[in-house]
Amino acid sequence: MPLSKGYRCQYVTDWVADKTRYQLAIDPTEQAALWENLSRCPDVPITVTLAR
Repeated sequence: MPLSKGYRCQYVTDWVADKTRYQLAIDPTEQAALWENLSRCPDVPITVTLAR
């Protein structure tokens, strides 16, 4: 995670978008960490274009 707390929400949403875009798996430990961090972020929609 970035040291700057102001950048963490952007970092995590970018991480989720990249995982979604390339249809990459998320293991349970990673999912728990992502949900924990996202729970502290504003509820902002993320638009993702899937890779071909």
